[in-house]
Amino acid sequence: MTIGILKDPNFESRVALLPEAVKTLIDLKTKIIVEKNAGLKAFATNEEYEAVGAKVVDKQKIISDSDVLLSINPVEKNRLAKMKKGQVIISVFNPLSDKDIVDYFLKSDQTAFSMDMIPRTTRGQAMDILSSMATIAGYKAVLDAAMKLPNFFPMFMTAAGTIRPAKILILGAGVAGLQAIATGRKLGGVVEIFDVRSAVKEQVESLGGRFVEVEGAKEDAAAGGYAVEQDEEFKKKQKQLIHDHASKSNVVICTAQIPSKKAPVLIEKHTVEAMKAGSVIIDLAASTGGNCELTEDGKTVVKEGVTIVGNSSYPSEMPNDASRMFGNNLVNFLKLLIDEDGELILDFEDEIVSGTCMVHGKEIMSDRLKKVHG
Repeated sequence: MTIGILKDPNFESRVALLPEAVKTLIDLKTKIIVEKNAGLKAFATNEEYEAVGAKVVDKQKIISDSDVLLSINPVEKNRLAKMKKGQVIISVFNPLSDKDIVDYFLKSDQTAFSMDMIPRTTRGQAMDILSSMATIAGYKAVLDAAMKLPNFFPMFMTAAGTIRPAKILILGAGVAGLQAIATGRKLGGVVEIFDVRSAVKEQVESLGGRFVEVEGAKEDAAAGGYAVEQDEEFKKKQKQLIHDHASKSNVVICTAQIPSKKAPVLIEKHTVEAMKAGSVIIDLAASTGGNCELTEDGKTVVKEGVTIVGNSSYPSEMPNDASRMFGNNLVNFLKLLIDEDGELILDFEDEIVSGTCMVHGKEIMSDRLKKVHG
């Protein structure tokens, strides 16, 4: 089996596999070809790929010679049309929200796996790219806030007087939120965190954060650890509590998202107006609409004296370790598709293989995706 690593678009600094991960796959008796300069922005040279046994070729050779194609961002549809029959494509397609890409593959002769569909089970943790990338996003978000805030994070007692510690409010105690707690506390901030899931309270407190809770939250054990949409009465109480805490905070980190839905608006315009001038909002949910009403995706804006950063792509700003983590997840998944002779096997009896597969044989394979798209 030949695995091809594509160079991602220019806006992306990560690469699907670093040379160290490529060597692991070569040891499994696969052949690896890498598009020229695919890893340069992640600080992996063509020579390093060749040193572990990969061949560096042009994009057309990748497309024509690979049995399995790897990328982080979806391949452009005009290039997908050139893929050969039966080819397997593994990327991050976001199919729960992008019905068009699902419809495309339902009409194609290719098999598509989307790494953001890895089932959130104990066995799937080693392949969970969402958790890996969220770890980076939570870490970078706090560092970015610290650089933009016109105040110290920690408390200082100096001859010039006492500097109070920064107050940080984190919305959402998923992987990004928990990493933001840990980073914020290490920098000396006072951290509060809001989440509708009471089950995360213990994790929050173990990291040194103070859990802010609204009574009456609806939870669903079948949601795979994600938050679920709440009723209007709860949303009203939630927004008031968040308003009260955000208006006293120096930094707000927004991480709350609901799969296949627009991100909930938790910070409204009047809350931004009530915040202290110089405060910072980092909105990691910007690509799905944002948790802040005034967020602009991919932009940093100043509204009412508050800096609002709409950034859902922090992992690309730390490309080496982000590529390493993504690649480790990907290798663990690929091991399920490689037999002892290095050939491709597609075992749809395996819940991770079927759960991650968007389309095979012009049929949706993931049960979760079937529920969304029918």
